[in-house]
Amino acid sequence: MQNNAEIELLCVIVNFGLGSKVMKFSKQMGMPGGTIFLGRGTVNNRILEFFDLSDIRKEIVLMLGKKTTTYNALEELNKKFRFDKPNHGIAFSTSVMNILGTKSIESNDINKEKRGAEKTMYNAIYVVVDKGKAESVIDAAKEAGARGGTIINARGSGIHETSKLFSMDIEPEKEIVLILADDQITSPITSSVREKLQIDQPGNGIIFVQSVNKTYGLR
Repeated sequence: MQNNAEIELLCVIVNFGLGSKVMKFSKQMGMPGGTIFLGRGTVNNRILEFFDLSDIRKEIVLMLGKKTTTYNALEELNKKFRFDKPNHGIAFSTSVMNILGTKSIESNDINKEKRGAEKTMYNAIYVVVDKGKAESVIDAAKEAGARGGTIINARGSGIHETSKLFSMDIEPEKEIVLILADDQITSPITSSVREKLQIDQPGNGIIFVQSVNKTYGLR
């Protein structure tokens, strides 16, 4: 029997130390659990930049849930953690076509036509580059109208991503830049990053964009 329940990915970006509280509260709201990982946020403040304090440690919480549950959790999280206040965090959800490996959420068939009809105001832009290039991505994005982003450490394993250490293949460190942007400036931002970082050159990086269905904390 097929289950047509729509699934959403809930992403919450908060200051370091709040991730577990977000997770605990979300589970109370019916979310089945999730994953917390570290990142750092960028701040537009000349004084902080002068003292090299413009990077703030962040925790990114990812959770999957049914659409109705996710939207309810988003609303309650906003009431609890006050994302409407400056520097209190950002929360958003994106569509998921399918999910496997968990019995707490089942979705064997999702109505793609219904998904395609939804109009979104914001997009999540992901840029994967070599470690050390994330700030260049942020700079290029800001030139096109972005207000900042969140940087996440990662490792690469693509066809252009292996190097050798003592004759052994290793996975080089990567950085993922997550930028939330208005739909109208998404294309200029991706074009600016693509040009400045020479993304079209092999091994220089990858850009992908997801539509955001619901957001809290954006200004």
